[in-house]
Amino acid sequence: MMHLLSFTLCLAAFAALALATERQQHDLFGGPLSPTATRLLRVAGTGAMLLVLGVLLNWQGWGLGLVMFSGHTSLAAGVVFCAAIGLASARRRGKTAAISPVSRRV
Repeated sequence: MMHLLSFTLCLAAFAALALATERQQHDLFGGPLSPTATRLLRVAGTGAMLLVLGVLLNWQGWGLGLVMFSGHTSLAAGVVFCAAIGLASARRRGKTAAISPVSRRV
């Protein structure tokens, strides 16, 4: 159960940090978010990472806790990265479908 909680928090943290980047904001929202929203996403992502680190260190100690933290963050980063690629490619497919020759004839 602790692994699921840790992974979920890492996933949320990396999602928040990814949404704090200008490129992802442009891809998902069509433009940049306000500086306040971006700052809040960065703070939330960093806070969630520190929370996960604290929970794992408290649960397993320094040796195994840091190893588990590294594994959870690696897996969560990979999931968020693949999701960002999938969303970007789906969005690009949607844009190219809108300007296809078939839609121009109508």
